[in-house]
Amino acid sequence: MSHLPYLAAGWILLAGIFGMVTSRNLVHVVVCLSVTQSATYVLLLTIGYRKGGTAPVFSDIKPTGKVADPVVQAMTLTDIVVNATATALLLALAVQVAKRRGTIDPDELRPLE
Repeated sequence: MSHLPYLAAGWILLAGIFGMVTSRNLVHVVVCLSVTQSATYVLLLTIGYRKGGTAPVFSDIKPTGKVADPVVQAMTLTDIVVNATATALLLALAVQVAKRRGTIDPDELRPLE
């Protein structure tokens, strides 16, 4: 079993977190959060992958070997939908902040009025 997909997921996670920490723009923070969430796709697909496995589609035949886990695939699709929804919501909030405060720099948003 290769550790490369796990390392790739960790690298994507760290790259997204680094972008969120060093960002000076709310839209950039939202995009970096989306990148961070995409690390879970790689992780979930790595967990559900079976070398030499077939698709988990059976109509009237019995499986003749290894089969990929369909639950992990469904969780990955659900994760994609949640990521898209969260990104849309956060971008809408960033637009409202820009309308009301005139800036999307987090440092200028510190004092609440």
